[in-house]
Amino acid sequence: MKKWLVFYTKSRHEKKSRDFLIKRGVEAFVPLQKVMRQWSDRKKKVEVPLFNSYLFVHETEDKIPQILQTPGISWNIRHNDKPAILREEELDIIQRFLSSGLFIETTVISSMGVGDEVEVIDGSLKGLRGSIIHSSAGNKFSVLLESIRQNVIVKIDPILLKPIQ
Repeated sequence: MKKWLVFYTKSRHEKKSRDFLIKRGVEAFVPLQKVMRQWSDRKKKVEVPLFNSYLFVHETEDKIPQILQTPGISWNIRHNDKPAILREEELDIIQRFLSSGLFIETTVISSMGVGDEVEVIDGSLKGLRGSIIHSSAGNKFSVLLESIRQNVIVKIDPILLKPIQ
């Protein structure tokens, strides 16, 4: 049975990956909203993804390996080692918000907190293990270099971290 599977894309590849899938006959959805952007010489309304780096694909779970071959798609979002599914009622809520014409903000809800041991699951820091620390700029990822008694700290999108059991 087809479900709305959730995928994470490379930065700014949401529309390109969606278009590639649609050309192959796969139903894909990227919620977009119009926002005003200002450059030094002009202002322009542009469509931007509501959820950065998220792409929803209406397909069966057995097609995940083929979808992951799509240019720009990094990985399949998972919860409890199962593919994340966008429920139909959640899809309806997103579409209702978009049709309202109002400016919409989104935030990532993380089940991880300060002090939690985590591992980076993608990107140039993939495989590194460390912990979440608090700073005035928000939570950050920290790796301890024991031999020189120094912490290396970086602000990283929480979606790129998974808790270590």
